[in-house]
Amino acid sequence: MAAKIKKGDYVQMISGSLKNGKGKKGEVLRVFPKENRVLVAGLNMVKRHVRPSQAEPEGGVKTFEAPIHISNVAHLDPKDGKPTRVGFKTLKDGKKVRVAKRSGEEIDG
Repeated sequence: MAAKIKKGDYVQMISGSLKNGKGKKGEVLRVFPKENRVLVAGLNMVKRHVRPSQAEPEGGVKTFEAPIHISNVAHLDPKDGKPTRVGFKTLKDGKKVRVAKRSGEEIDG
């Protein structure tokens, strides 16, 4: 099955707690297809205690984004910026593109 959400897409968190970012928007940093999860910039922030190491010379409490289940985010319509579902359309040249169901606008450039 083709991926409906890809790296670089803009999504909105549609469920979960307000503390973790319900209603907030962000860019997809990474997709984990086997786990059906996405990593979104600025959403689902968690704090972790980090021990000092060569890579991280200063330890302490650091804040990171945690992966979110793909069903908890909705793609943003390129036309009006509101959440939409994603469909697929085959162009005349045979290329398959993602389409926003809300406006019919192509998502893939």
